[in-house]
Amino acid sequence: MAQASEKIALVTGAGTGVGRAASLALMNAGFTVVLVGRRKEMLEETAKLGIAGKSLVVTADMTQPDSISALFAKVTETYGRLDLLFNNAGMGTPAMPFENLSLEQWSQVVATNLTAPFLCTQHAFRIMKDQTPRGGRIINNGSISAHAPRPFSSPYTSTKHAITGLTKASNLDGRAYDIAVGQIDIGNAETPMTERMVGGVMQPDGRMMPEPRMDVKAVGDAVAYMAGLPLSANVLFITVMASKMPFVGRG
Repeated sequence: MAQASEKIALVTGAGTGVGRAASLALMNAGFTVVLVGRRKEMLEETAKLGIAGKSLVVTADMTQPDSISALFAKVTETYGRLDLLFNNAGMGTPAMPFENLSLEQWSQVVATNLTAPFLCTQHAFRIMKDQTPRGGRIINNGSISAHAPRPFSSPYTSTKHAITGLTKASNLDGRAYDIAVGQIDIGNAETPMTERMVGGVMQPDGRMMPEPRMDVKAVGDAVAYMAGLPLSANVLFITVMASKMPFVGRG
């Protein structure tokens, strides 16, 4: 069980990219982090990069409700509490014309990007509202796509718009239990998912153009800032983006 002063965080998709950066930043901020993902070797690498003894590796599949239930049962069994959940795991589909997307592709993205955060948030609510001290914080990984889509991104963009609704609604429902929910919208962090931007990605006018990226550590630090606030304060929405990416205005 966790000591009274120990803060427990759970990060999904902790093996690479934003999840790894956030996990390391949270460890540096004093959290013990449950590192969650499908690939054990990547999670173990994150653990080695962090502070010894400040993490726990748990493999789980975010598309499987039973796997999610087992994950939160493990957290309760090991620590007896949960102070922070970062719903980070996500995926997209290959760029293709809208009419060529299959129902299977759509369903896979919805399961990973929307249903999994919903289920994880439910489990976190159940733990946080009954623990002592009561309450906790949940951070959802949105996206700049929650504000403006890229071409050929309907499943991803739709789920990120939906995450904004989940953030607002669960934040409202969490007030009664001292649970604060916020969202971080990220634009062009240097992760494996954005490597294609170096060579060029499609713009709304059909041109292929390289886009600037930013150090993913900036995202991890932002998550740690949100996580470190007292529960009497909440960052409802924050956008962290590469300064020169073509997002604001007309490019």
